[in-house]
Amino acid sequence: MKRCLIADQSEIIRKVARHYLEKLSFEVLEADSADPALGLCRDKTIDAVILDARLPGKTTVEFLSALRFAGTAHRPLIIYATTENDPSDISRAFAAGADTYLMKPFDEGSFVETISNTGLAA
Repeated sequence: MKRCLIADQSEIIRKVARHYLEKLSFEVLEADSADPALGLCRDKTIDAVILDARLPGKTTVEFLSALRFAGTAHRPLIIYATTENDPSDISRAFAAGADTYLMKPFDEGSFVETISNTGLAA
């Protein structure tokens, strides 16, 4: 079973994303800020992280840099979740290590399409 971490300060976003991921047969972990999210990435084998663009505790670049140097054997796929349709912001996230992005708010169709396009969904 694939494992996905939802790192988002919004309980509603985490709840909705959890629902969609569980329908896709993912094991789901949650964190509402950067340090607990990084801890889970260090302690568990995470296949993907849905990373909120405004995650409390670190900027996106800081989070991705910390993840890169966390010393884990496995690097999870990073899905950058943002409300801003700003190409320069999304480009910065990609430059820092994001693999794809997801616009919020999302519906089930766009969410499942993004997950499927990563190759993680069965």
